[in-house]
Amino acid sequence: MKAPTIIALLYGPDQPGLVARVSSWIFLRGSNIHHADQHKDLEANIFFQRIEWTPSGQIDEEAAGFEKFAHEDLGMTVKVAKSTDRPKVALFVSKIDHCFHDTILRFRSGEMAGELVCIISNHDTLKANAETYGIPFYQVPVSKETKAEAEIKQLEIVHSHNANLVVMARYMQVLSDDFLNKAGCPVINIHHSFLPAFAGGKPYHQAHARGVKLIGATAHYATADLDEGPIIHQDVTRINHRNSVPDLVRKGKDLEKSVFAQAIRLHLDNRILVYHNKTVVFD
Repeated sequence: MKAPTIIALLYGPDQPGLVARVSSWIFLRGSNIHHADQHKDLEANIFFQRIEWTPSGQIDEEAAGFEKFAHEDLGMTVKVAKSTDRPKVALFVSKIDHCFHDTILRFRSGEMAGELVCIISNHDTLKANAETYGIPFYQVPVSKETKAEAEIKQLEIVHSHNANLVVMARYMQVLSDDFLNKAGCPVINIHHSFLPAFAGGKPYHQAHARGVKLIGATAHYATADLDEGPIIHQDVTRINHRNSVPDLVRKGKDLEKSVFAQAIRLHLDNRILVYHNKTVVFD
C-alpha cells in the first residue's frame, strides 16, 4: 500500500530561494519529496507551487508545521492536504442525465479521490436512478418566485452532509451570489461551449448558426457572473457544414462528460490554485 503523502499548494510574491527553502524544510525532517512543480507569473511577480511528499513523522503534525512555516516564514497563502483525505461532494442536476451518470460511475469505480454524498435536483426525473445508485436524492423545486427559499433548503442539505465541494452536472439553474457565499465550499460547473464563446443558453444552436468548425466544453468554478468563473479545464472537437444541431449536441455530450470529470479530478487531487479570475493547474 502506498504511504500517505502531504500535498501543499502555495502562492505569493516571488522572492529568491523559495524553492530551496521549501525543499530544505522537508529534507531536514528526513521526509521524501515525490513531486514538485512551480510557476511564476512574470507580470504580477507571483510564485505558485505544488509539492507532495511522504512525511518522516506524524502526518498531521508535519502538515500543520509546514502550513505554519509557509504562512509565517515565507509569507505565502497556503493550502495543505493529505492524500488520505476524502472530500465529500454534493451533485446538483436537473433533467439532463449524461454527466449525472458518468460522474456517479467514476466515483463508484474509485476514479475520484472523494465521496459522493448526495444529489440535489429541481426535478424528480432522475430520482429513481439515484435510488438505484444508493445515493440520497433531494428534490427542491425552483421557480423565479421561490428561488431564494429553495436555495436556503439546498444549503441546509449541503451543510447537513458536510459537503466540501458542489458539482453542477448540467444543473439548469443559476446559483445566486448569496448561495455561493454561504455554501462554504467551491462549486464546479460544466458549460457546453468553449468559453468565452457562446456563453448563456443554447450554445450549440449559437455555434451552428455561426458556422464554427470547432465546438467545446468548459468546466469552471461558479461565480455570481454567469459563465465567467475561473476556468479549470476545456476541450474541443471538430465539426463541419454537414453537422446539424443534434450532431453538435451528441458530440458535445462526450466532451462535457470528460471535461467535467477531469475538472472534478483535478480539484480533488489538489492540483488547482485560483488566482484572481484565473487558475494555475498543475499536472
